[in-house]
Amino acid sequence: MPALSVVLSALLLFTSMTDTASGPKPVVVPDVVYQRADFSSGTPEGTTAGDGLAFGQAAGTMTYTDALGTKTWEYARWTGPEQDIGFGATELIASWTADVPQGSWIQIEARGRNAEGLTKWYSLGRWSYAEGDIRRTSVPDQGDADASVAVDTLVAAEGKPLSGYQLRLTLYRAPGSAVTPRVRTSGVMSSNVPERKSVPVSPGGGAWGTELAVPRRSQNVHLGHYPEWNGGGEAWCSPTSTTMVLGYWDRWPSAQDTSWVDPADPDPEVDYAARYTFDHAYDGTGNWPFNTAYAGRYGVDGFVTRLRSLTELELLIKAGVPVITSQSFKKGELPGAGYGTDGHLMAVVGFTSTGDVIANDPASSSNAAVRHVYPRADFENVWLRSASSGGVAYVIHPPDHPLPPTTPGLPANW
Repeated sequence: MPALSVVLSALLLFTSMTDTASGPKPVVVPDVVYQRADFSSGTPEGTTAGDGLAFGQAAGTMTYTDALGTKTWEYARWTGPEQDIGFGATELIASWTADVPQGSWIQIEARGRNAEGLTKWYSLGRWSYAEGDIRRTSVPDQGDADASVAVDTLVAAEGKPLSGYQLRLTLYRAPGSAVTPRVRTSGVMSSNVPERKSVPVSPGGGAWGTELAVPRRSQNVHLGHYPEWNGGGEAWCSPTSTTMVLGYWDRWPSAQDTSWVDPADPDPEVDYAARYTFDHAYDGTGNWPFNTAYAGRYGVDGFVTRLRSLTELELLIKAGVPVITSQSFKKGELPGAGYGTDGHLMAVVGFTSTGDVIANDPASSSNAAVRHVYPRADFENVWLRSASSGGVAYVIHPPDHPLPPTTPGLPANW
C-alpha cells in the first residue's frame, strides 16, 4: 500500500477508535463538509454564469443606507438550489472570492432547513473592496427562533440542527453603469463540532520534515498604527497571517498600492490588508470570510473551512499549501507561545521531523521572531477543541496550484 494510503487509513481508524487501558473507546470528531457553489444551477435573476457569476442585467433597484448615506443601487441576484448537508449541522460559514470594482458591492445570504422547514434569509456579509460606496460589514442582530449570526457564522438554534441550506448572492451596482461585479467562487462549510474539552493527538500525515518558505510578518510591530482600522498589534493577527500566505504565493500589494502608508512602517502590506479586511459592524479585521475574500483580489482562491486533525492539515502542507488556523488558549496551554488569547490566527507553514507544528505566529516581537515550533499535541488540542474554533482554517492558493485529494471515506472539507 502506498505511504499516503497508509497515513489516510490511519486517520480513518483514528476517527473511529483509540486504544486505552480499558479497550477501544470511540473518538468523537467534527462532522464537516465544504460544498462549492455551482453557478450553472439555481435561479438567476439578471446574473450570467460562465467564468463565475456576473452581473448581466438589472433585476430591480433598492435603496441602502449606512454611515455613508442613502444611495440607490440596481441589482442582479442568484439563488442556489437547496443543498443537502448529510448530517445535522449547527453552524454554516459562507466564503467567496469576487471582482468588485468601484461602484459595486455584493451581499452573501443563506437560509437553512430544519425539522420545521426553511428558515428566513440571513445576511452573512456585505462586501466591497473599494471605499466610498458602502461600508464593508457583517450584519448584527439577526437572531430568531431558528438561528442567529455571530459576525461571520450562521449558528443554528439549540435543538434545531440544519439538514440543508440555500445560498443567495446579490450583486449591486450604480444604476445605469457598465460596472460588472463578478463572484469568481463561493462555497459553504457546514459543521457540527462535538463538545470536546480535549482532543487526542493525531497520526502523521506525510509532511514531517517539510517547511514552506512563507515570509514572516509580526503584528506587534504595528501597534498603534491606523486606529481607524483597530490600531495594529493584537487586533491584526488575521490580516497579518493572510498577508504572509499571500506573500508566499507572491500575490500581495504593490508599492503603488501601499503608497499611502507611512514610510516609517516596516511592512506596509500588513496595514493595507488591515484596511481592506476591516468589518465596520464587528469593528475589527478578524472576520474570517472577509480575509479570504480580500485574498481573492489577487486572483487566488480562498475559503474558510474546518479541518478534523493535523493529519489533514499535513496533506495541504505536503502539497505546498500553507494553512491559517484559528485558536484560543490560556497562557501556558501552548508551550512556547508565552501568551494567552481569546482568539488568534497564525499560519502553519510546516512540521518538524518529529511532527511538531512550525507556525509563523504574528504575535511576536519582530519579524525575525515569528517562526515558532509548537508541540503537536498541545497545538492540536487548543485548535480543535470545542472551546476554541473547532478547527477553523483559511485555505488560500492560486487556481493553478491544485489542492490534494481530501480524506477518503469522509465528507470533503475542501
